[in-house]
Amino acid sequence: MPDSRAQSSHVSSSPSVPADSTALLLSGARLTDGRTVDVRLGGGRIEAVGTAGSLATGAVAARVDLRGYLLLPAPAEPHAHGDTALTADCDGPVSHQPEDVQRRTTEASLLQLGHGATALRSHVHIGDAQGLDALTAVLSARRSLCGLAELTAVAMPRVLTGNAGADGLALLRDAMKMGATVVGGCPDTDPDPTGYVEAVLELAAEFGCPVDLHTDAGDPARLARLAAMAGGLRPGVTLGPCGGLGRLPAGAAARSAERLAAAGVTVVCLPQGGCGAVEQRDTAPVRLLRSAGVRVAAGSGALRDVSNPVGRGDPLEAAYLLASRYGLSPQDAYDMVSASARATLGLPEVRVEAGFPAELLAVRGDRLAGALSLAYSRIVVHQGRVVARTSAVREYCNSAAVALDLPRQGRAQP
Repeated sequence: MPDSRAQSSHVSSSPSVPADSTALLLSGARLTDGRTVDVRLGGGRIEAVGTAGSLATGAVAARVDLRGYLLLPAPAEPHAHGDTALTADCDGPVSHQPEDVQRRTTEASLLQLGHGATALRSHVHIGDAQGLDALTAVLSARRSLCGLAELTAVAMPRVLTGNAGADGLALLRDAMKMGATVVGGCPDTDPDPTGYVEAVLELAAEFGCPVDLHTDAGDPARLARLAAMAGGLRPGVTLGPCGGLGRLPAGAAARSAERLAAAGVTVVCLPQGGCGAVEQRDTAPVRLLRSAGVRVAAGSGALRDVSNPVGRGDPLEAAYLLASRYGLSPQDAYDMVSASARATLGLPEVRVEAGFPAELLAVRGDRLAGALSLAYSRIVVHQGRVVARTSAVREYCNSAAVALDLPRQGRAQP
């Protein structure tokens, strides 16, 4: 019988996963341009990139053999829901106790780190019976993850207008003072969506922070008003998942895309599935938005909660779906989960070049298309040190086919 075994992603302290971030040599890695190189890391940055074997001399604390691996800038996760993650299989009501929310957020973040996401933005509900408890728990998870991954929180109040709006605004202001770094929310659920957006933008201007709004974007008139209001805000406005844009007539969708581009609004799509109502599973029209000049990043959305019980939280799966379903090139698809996602989070650019941050993902394979298709074995580098490793081994019973000289996932090449 065929036997398939996989070692799941984990943070490791074994000798094969160096923990010293002062000096690390990644040897024999392949780049997307076809070169095979050595990469020396130090002080959380890439110190040098040279031809294979050229950096072997000199003092390094540790060495990681990346022969057979493709080395990429690490992806980022721009749209997570840590407070509700991993609740699909709960027996009975979901617990919102802070310790349970913190555990779920931490576990979900580590799962996504194992996939390669070294930075994550989590949308957190505030208000109602929980008040600020969920945010407190997510911020505690953020502190526990320090050195492994960067986790930031988006505060999401339910209502900001009408009689209940004053309480929502006060709670949102308290959330920003507590440590949330992004003002967010869902204007679609407020009785006055335009008033909701106005309140969010005013508070963001007060605190000098970005805005990330959760919206279906299926109303062209409402979206036009939002774009007009958001145009002058810096450091910027992000909308997602915007699946409603894909349900609009072509002309209305094109005009909406042009307005978003003119306002400098970023759209985060969720190709792995929505994170709201089951009937709203459309994905934003990625090609239309990109052709209009909109920055489009891709996130994961729900990770095994009621919205998507089988959500994986895997940025490479998001890139795979963008390439296979929406016709993007593998490079463009990967850029949406890496370069564009990092820019959405306000993070510096990463290239496999000297001087850039050492935020890297090594995936077994020699070309990007193959890595997106069969990305089983992965090594994740954050701040210049290996923080997670996933090793997959595929084995077959004896047969004539196995005797062929075929590549084997997880097997080091001689």
